[in-house]
Amino acid sequence: MDERREHLIKFYSLLGRLEKSIGTRTLASCSGRMDWPKRGVYFFRELGELRSDTGDGLRIVRVGTHALKTDSRTKLWTRLSQHKGQPSTGGGNHRGSIFRLIVGAALISRDMGEFPTWGDGNTAKGDVRIGEFPLECEVSLVIGKMPFLWLSLEDDAGPGSRRGYVERNAIALLSNYHRHPLDQPSPHWLGRHCDREKVRTSGLWNSNHVDESYDPRFLDELERHVSAVGGAS
Repeated sequence: MDERREHLIKFYSLLGRLEKSIGTRTLASCSGRMDWPKRGVYFFRELGELRSDTGDGLRIVRVGTHALKTDSRTKLWTRLSQHKGQPSTGGGNHRGSIFRLIVGAALISRDMGEFPTWGDGNTAKGDVRIGEFPLECEVSLVIGKMPFLWLSLEDDAGPGSRRGYVERNAIALLSNYHRHPLDQPSPHWLGRHCDREKVRTSGLWNSNHVDESYDPRFLDELERHVSAVGGAS
């Protein structure tokens, strides 16, 4: 069996154990009042995006974490809420979420026409944000439907974080970027319309780490953390 395929099967098996332990959620149904670990790694799936080479079920389309800068105080829910957007309005801020930025870019290409200010700068004036509001709402709807898992991994913030180790190796393992593709995106996957070549060719809503090699030993560390939160083998 192809080595990467074998590692992907183990990866999904571990996430299956995690799901049995904690369940799954969508951002549309989540709030900060729910029970969240302070720090962790999250794994998003997407409806209609099925595994085809490594087993059954939905494939992972995005992996992420937070607080990878020294002394960062960002919590897991803080990061997830940036992806979710603003429940009171349905909008959001793609300048604070790369996930929202690239989903919006794909929607512009596929459905939404011209949004020339999208992704322009780190901040925007009120009139610019008003013009982008319809697209922010669409992004919230798309991301809000995606089921996701989260793995509690409480470590210190910083570039040496074990969360960062799990994140970047999981992305590199899942990525089809310049590799023999496994669990390819469906023909209708929204990411095929993204303006970022790394998203289109990796099959992930990630652009960092998709062109890197992975360390298979990260699966052993992932297994230890899954077991620690009650994911029985």
